[in-house]
Amino acid sequence: MDDDVAKRGSTSDERDDGPHGSRDTRFFGQPWELVHIFGVEMWERFSFYGMQGILLIYMYYSVADGGLGIDQTVAAGIVGAYGGTVYLCTIVGAWLADRLFGSERVLFVSAIVIMSGHVALALLPGVSGLGVGLVLVAVGSGGLKANATAVVGTLYAPGDPRRDAGFSLFYLGINLGAFLGPLVTGFLQSDVGFHWGFGAAAIGMAVGLIQYSFGRRALPPESRVVANPLPRNRYAPMAGIAAAALLVIVALVLLGVIRADNLAGVVIVIVLGAAIAYFALIISSKRISADDRSRVIGFIPLFVVNVGFWSLYQQQFTVLTIYSDQRLNRSILGWEMPVSWVNSINPIFVIILSGVFAAIWTRLGRRQPSAPVKFALGAIVMGGAFLLFLPWANGAPNSTPLLAVVGILLVFTVAELFISPPGLSVTTKLAPAAFHTQMVALYFLSVSLGTSIAGWLAGFYDPSDEVPYFLVLGLIAVALGVALWLASRPVLALMRGVR
Repeated sequence: MDDDVAKRGSTSDERDDGPHGSRDTRFFGQPWELVHIFGVEMWERFSFYGMQGILLIYMYYSVADGGLGIDQTVAAGIVGAYGGTVYLCTIVGAWLADRLFGSERVLFVSAIVIMSGHVALALLPGVSGLGVGLVLVAVGSGGLKANATAVVGTLYAPGDPRRDAGFSLFYLGINLGAFLGPLVTGFLQSDVGFHWGFGAAAIGMAVGLIQYSFGRRALPPESRVVANPLPRNRYAPMAGIAAAALLVIVALVLLGVIRADNLAGVVIVIVLGAAIAYFALIISSKRISADDRSRVIGFIPLFVVNVGFWSLYQQQFTVLTIYSDQRLNRSILGWEMPVSWVNSINPIFVIILSGVFAAIWTRLGRRQPSAPVKFALGAIVMGGAFLLFLPWANGAPNSTPLLAVVGILLVFTVAELFISPPGLSVTTKLAPAAFHTQMVALYFLSVSLGTSIAGWLAGFYDPSDEVPYFLVLGLIAVALGVALWLASRPVLALMRGVR
């Protein structure tokens, strides 16, 4: 253990009897400060998933139906690229936190940027509103994601067995917002139009921002620590690099190199390059110990399996949205359920089951499955969920029963709870002190890569010949999970005591 980690551990121990201490159990057995991050994350997810629930159909619906009339395959690729960019932007948010401002301050400003993006989607018409809104939401969400997770990590002393349960409770807040958002925006989109739905997302984010602004000062001082401050003489060069990168992106767009129809592929290449560079940067750093270096290497197999998992899971917002619009029987007693409401099914199951999983992990304590085994199970179950589409493959329009998709999404949820909350938790455990928030960003890069791949894969989806699509992707995910399970012992050895 290096000095920075030791200092954080001793600070947490000194606070054991205080309001931020590891013995604080006022929020369902967790530190009370978790409620502030729980709240802002819940409303951010309300706005994020509420907007995303109607985003794809907004792009490919005709202008007469209130949409933009974009080609369906191109629109799905844009959704995947946008989702990937959200997680890619966690790098920026993490760097700002670790080098300049600290996680809590970046989280607060990011919430403001997100709200501005939703306002742009609600008020600006056409493709211009779409572009401005998605860029702002992507940048703001990237800043908020990594830093909200990092702030949660500061609430627990090293070795606190409640950590995984706390992250599961945090995940409950995420999914409570994810459940409510599509219901509200889908209802408004169906009754009064898309822009009213986007407006509801903006209001939700505003509520979360107000709530967080009252509670943020109660968070522990560790949440504002700048782990690796940037020397002032490097401010100008870094600003120049940022400006140059922005100019390159603008030039590539103007020259037609980056286009709407290849956006998902471009993001995949960028994210893959960023991930490789990030692993190389952290592993080669002189600021980390031999144990830290081994733990980061042990994270690589988890990263790969996580990419595979999210490339299937995130198709809820690409292929499954198209499937729900065209193939799913959404008629209930003569009333047609809005397309986006399908996106609220998974969060219902997460809300129900996250407490169950948290209780199981808490009860098992140190006897619970290790992180590699949890990741392996998540991938295997996710592959099984795709295989469950096969009985209804190649059916007629609106022929798939709603209960069938509900059952499949239940399997999605079980897979998610094996891999996602433990993934956030194990990342904070494996992170070297000098790269604490940036390791969380590296975790989100795996989600970014998977999400971008989900958009790219949507281009291969053919409703008239679905068997190869669901069969091949399902089997690949199962194979990834089995491979990690078989390699779990060597991976644990690399993780040097972290489970």
